[in-house]
Amino acid sequence: MNGFTILRGVQHYVGKVRTMRNEIRTQRFMDNLPADIRKDIGWPDMYAERRRHGN
Repeated sequence: MNGFTILRGVQHYVGKVRTMRNEIRTQRFMDNLPADIRKDIGWPDMYAERRRHGN
């Protein structure tokens, strides 16, 4: 195992952590919107459906 392979693994891990943090931040932001706006944009129903299909 060379240094490039290790670096690539670390970069992959950091990317996953960054994605998870961004998703959590988005969920918090959307959950703080007024209920009528969340309903108009389909939150969280559309989000849950999208996550279920892996998009």
